[in-house]
Amino acid sequence: MQEVILVKLGEIVLKGLNRRVFEDRLLKNIRRRISRAGNFDVYSSQSTVYIVPKDEDADIDEAEERVAKVFGIIGYTRACVCEKDMDTILKTAPEYLGDILADVSTFKVESKRADKKFALDSMQISREVGGALLRANPHLSVDVHNPQMVVRVEIREKGAYIHGETKPGAGGIPVGTGGKAAILISGGLDSPVAAWMMARRGVELTAIHFASPPYTSERAHEKVVSLLKKVGEYAGRMEMVTIPFTKIQEEIRDNCPEELATVLMRRFMMRAAERVAREYDCSALITGESLGQVASQTIQAIACTDAAAEMPVFRPLIGTDKAEIVAVARRIDTYDISIEPYEDCCTVFTPRHPRTRPTLNIVEAAEKNLDVEALLEDCLKNVEVRKI
Repeated sequence: MQEVILVKLGEIVLKGLNRRVFEDRLLKNIRRRISRAGNFDVYSSQSTVYIVPKDEDADIDEAEERVAKVFGIIGYTRACVCEKDMDTILKTAPEYLGDILADVSTFKVESKRADKKFALDSMQISREVGGALLRANPHLSVDVHNPQMVVRVEIREKGAYIHGETKPGAGGIPVGTGGKAAILISGGLDSPVAAWMMARRGVELTAIHFASPPYTSERAHEKVVSLLKKVGEYAGRMEMVTIPFTKIQEEIRDNCPEELATVLMRRFMMRAAERVAREYDCSALITGESLGQVASQTIQAIACTDAAAEMPVFRPLIGTDKAEIVAVARRIDTYDISIEPYEDCCTVFTPRHPRTRPTLNIVEAAEKNLDVEALLEDCLKNVEVRKI
């Protein structure tokens, strides 16, 4: 009995003349993501991606876990494939679905005859398979309106596919179809969620992290690495660039008004991140800011921050509240890591009374107390790069 994974495409099917580009990227991403699970044949036909084990060493359980986190997939299911012969189908369906059907009391069968040369039509296939399942499982009854389980039989070009419910996929579009952008990543809840959301829209990520030793610890740095590994389960491979930020923060502390410290710090982050982003062929920056969440995330403060950057700055969380962000963090398994008590540089030298409505002229006047270019050059010559 051969088992395969069937993958249903999401919004890729709406891409018109560009659809092939998106499909090719999705197939490439699936192959790369499941490569550690063994040897699989991955191909597309009739708006479905087929993932077929090539030998007994292929781990279909691990492949399924990895497929669940590939963007561009709206749904997936394990299926048994057999000959397009009704006697074979009627024998295979009870054997393959027996354990699943043992836990339900009602079901129905839905059939799809993509191969129009098959002798029976969809209604006849469903009736025959339903009868076979009832004979093998006397506890079952048919409920066509609200069944506990839907059994599906698909007669396709290369065989008959029998399976249960389709599980929801990660959605979105394939990573690599939306360009490249740099995510400013901290150890908090927000930026990993922002990274995940942008990767879900096909964006290939480069991660930029600011560290301020000795005020931040190596544990804080490793916390960010752990967060990026979780994001990477969906977003794929990425570079993590760590920028030493201590001297800049100390210079701001010693030479600028305290109430402007946070917005000045973020302006330096934008400048530094933009330079790194250009080195990695990124076209935009991404932050985890949510409007009004903290003093540096008011409209006025964000405007002052953006004025320091020439690249577009994407803020996918800008209209979300904390409960919504937490819900996504739990979904992608970053929540427990984010709440670990290791501080990042954003919490260093936090002003007691930050200005919530700064104006650009005041902020730029304060920056005249600093040698902006020298400070940037100093921190950027000491970056560390790590592959995630």
